[in-house]
Amino acid sequence: MQERPAGWLNRTVAGAGLTSALGDFCYETTSVILPGFLAVLGIPAAVLGIIEGIADAVAAFTKMLSGYIADKVGHRKLLVLVGYALTPVGQGLIALAAGWPLLMLGRIVSWFGKGLRGPLRDAIVIQAVSPETRGRAFGFHRAADTVGAVAGPLLGVALLGWAQALPWDSPAGPFRLVLWLSVIPGAMAVVAFLALVRDPEHSTNPAMKFFGTLRALPARFKRYLAAVGIFGVGDFSHSLLILAATTLLTPRLGVVKAAQVAGLLYVWRNVVQVVISYPIGYLADRAGHARVLIAGYVLGALTAMLTALAFWLQVDSVPQLAGIFFIAGLYIAVQEALESTVTAEMVDTDTLALSYGALGTVNGVAKFVSSATVGTVWTALSPVVGFALAAVLMAAGTWALISGGRR
Repeated sequence: MQERPAGWLNRTVAGAGLTSALGDFCYETTSVILPGFLAVLGIPAAVLGIIEGIADAVAAFTKMLSGYIADKVGHRKLLVLVGYALTPVGQGLIALAAGWPLLMLGRIVSWFGKGLRGPLRDAIVIQAVSPETRGRAFGFHRAADTVGAVAGPLLGVALLGWAQALPWDSPAGPFRLVLWLSVIPGAMAVVAFLALVRDPEHSTNPAMKFFGTLRALPARFKRYLAAVGIFGVGDFSHSLLILAATTLLTPRLGVVKAAQVAGLLYVWRNVVQVVISYPIGYLADRAGHARVLIAGYVLGALTAMLTALAFWLQVDSVPQLAGIFFIAGLYIAVQEALESTVTAEMVDTDTLALSYGALGTVNGVAKFVSSATVGTVWTALSPVVGFALAAVLMAAGTWALISGGRR
């Protein structure tokens, strides 16, 4: 094993941050324009929820498999590179889509790549720093990751407005142009990771058995996974939050303008995440990672409840919707920075990638159920019921996290 670098902001942490920024630039551009793209293709909210849910589920099971393979045979960096390469491939498939089947395939390919790289990249980063600086390292990484999630959608919204002035055979044309352009930073992410990131530990464990290792994970960690899963069943894809803003603003602004404003609100959410991620990590290093994570979960439940109220009251005020996206940015910053660090406090180093895979699988399966359920309830009953249900489930997950910590 190589000796850990003395400083937390080392080449591996910085390189992983740059790579994640480029990767997010690529696929978050899709997240922000996908609801509008589906609207012009005539695809309803229920289908969006199912597509996002299936993509999350594919990513989830891929995380478990990739974590197990990495802990067993090594080769973490190679698997991460393959994962980043699949994202622009998926973007291209989405750009070609004329209906939901190819669009779903493209989203699945992209999210398969996301699942393949996620736990392995996190394991590389966490082993490149000391335990005392994990919060700062992950806060920095998530902030860098979200820079791409700000820049990509922001440029995408601007390009979408510019492209409307060009001659198109269909209203889907401007959306397709933005999707094709997003492939470029996706390819750059592969090059950045290859050139900058070093895997600080390339250990192997050929005797590791998949199910035996899962059963042997600490009971405390299993309780933690249960709480994460309950919260995740309510933690709907924020593509539905963008669609919610688009739907609420369309009567006043029209569908294209509403989609642009909703995209900018999502950018605002990502700006909040960038600004708060490092301070959240620093606070967690001082006050305790699990304690700060609980506070983030409370904000998640509040986000869902406020969205339900926005539909109940038919809110079409951009500042009021921006307040909901602000709270969403806060809770996502906490969740993405600290779920991994809390995991690292509970498990051994030799099962870290598999444990991250288990965390990702629980999150992905839960989000599949959540996104599909919220989208379906939205279509079959009402968005008020859909988001209120999400709020109740997220609150239950928060309580389970508190109870598990006491035990």
